[in-house]
Amino acid sequence: MRLVMRSLNDYLRQKRVESGLSQLDVARELGYSSPQFVSNWERGLVSPPLETIAVLVDLYKIPSAEVVGRILEETRDYLEASLGKKAKKSKGKKK
Repeated sequence: MRLVMRSLNDYLRQKRVESGLSQLDVARELGYSSPQFVSNWERGLVSPPLETIAVLVDLYKIPSAEVVGRILEETRDYLEASLGKKAKKSKGKKK
């Protein structure tokens, strides 16, 4: 299952910018030499690992409850959409 939380990624990008940090700054703080890792999840190609989100909460000085709320909301939306599609397919097969 591939779950990319686009609005979480946008939110984290916004908080990075507000913190005055470049993607390279963040990558180095996370132990990477290239900003590509940060770029990939800010563009929504992948979601950052939970361990990384924990570091970003501290680095960007953002409330962890807010980030947890976003993750839960987006996960719920994803599951509801997926289950809704499966329910529609199941109804279409019954005759």
